[in-house]
Amino acid sequence: MTKTNLARTLREPAELVDEGLAPAVALPALERVAARFAVAITPALIELIDTWDPEDPIARQFVPTAAELDVQPGESADPIGDHPHSPVPGIVHRYPDRVLFKLVHVCAVYCRFCFRREMVGPGKDNALSEQAYRAAIDYIRAHGEIWEVILTGGDPLMLSPRRMSEIMVDLAGIEHVKIIRLHTRVPVADPARISDEMVAALKAEGATTWVAVHANHARELTEAARAACARLVDAGIPMVSQSVLLRGVNDNVAALSDLMRAFVECRIKPYYLHHGDLAPGTAHLRTTLAHGQELMRQLRGRVSGLCQPDYVIDIPGGAGKSPVGPNYVLAEQNTAPDGREAASETRYRIVDYCGDVHLYPPET
Repeated sequence: MTKTNLARTLREPAELVDEGLAPAVALPALERVAARFAVAITPALIELIDTWDPEDPIARQFVPTAAELDVQPGESADPIGDHPHSPVPGIVHRYPDRVLFKLVHVCAVYCRFCFRREMVGPGKDNALSEQAYRAAIDYIRAHGEIWEVILTGGDPLMLSPRRMSEIMVDLAGIEHVKIIRLHTRVPVADPARISDEMVAALKAEGATTWVAVHANHARELTEAARAACARLVDAGIPMVSQSVLLRGVNDNVAALSDLMRAFVECRIKPYYLHHGDLAPGTAHLRTTLAHGQELMRQLRGRVSGLCQPDYVIDIPGGAGKSPVGPNYVLAEQNTAPDGREAASETRYRIVDYCGDVHLYPPET
């Protein structure tokens, strides 16, 4: 494992080459990638990259490659259809009882598979204007069906503790908002940002705070990352996980098992395993849906029930998330000896995690 004394985030392809994270011959192609898609790798993640391993799963997530210049048919700048469900800037109201609130358009680190990669990073607006922020708060206040507000972006924990506290108080002060959920990579990418001051800022009287942390490989949950998560959980903030199924990163049952166990060890409940979205230039990181279903079948029974995420896909165009895990139950109508349908209960064929088939109710 390579070690570095860098105390800064790497943002330029030339810096990646200088630090041995990319070959010099790739520099012209990487410059073209960086001109379109943001690049940033924090010191915490640089420390994890094994420069001797050309298939390193941490590098695959964060170090740009020329493959990102290959945009496939069907890939879209808005692959999950946020835009059609955005009544005012910063708000996505896709489901009746909850909204996404996109506060900022910057992240500590830029994932190479990001579904909002066309909307975040340098050259984009860093955050909502004060006018847009107030319009978004007014929208939430005017819609009494909104029970949960999900802070996203970008990464909301790129804001200062002072600003986060102001936002939490504004949202918690809306009577019908009971849950405030934050989606973040900061505990992994920059654990030091999860200070006591930030933890305190995330709690506001009148609403319950949840934090969903994004990690895709067990190695990301370093001692520092685990300590950052512990500061949140010890303060009474429950945590869930979000991961993306990625080719060459976690697309085998051993890697997935290690990741989900690591979450549970950190008191983080595995929540979603996302199928890769159709974001531009990400085909090299996507698996097939069938492979994801088979991995979920293998995971079932091999690790604790605490370690089971929901495998979901965001339907392109904006129709929302759908569970796409394997189906373990196949119905078949019971028949009487003469071939007529029996009046008794329908019998089912149930497939276990090993692929064996069992009848339910069992034959007597």
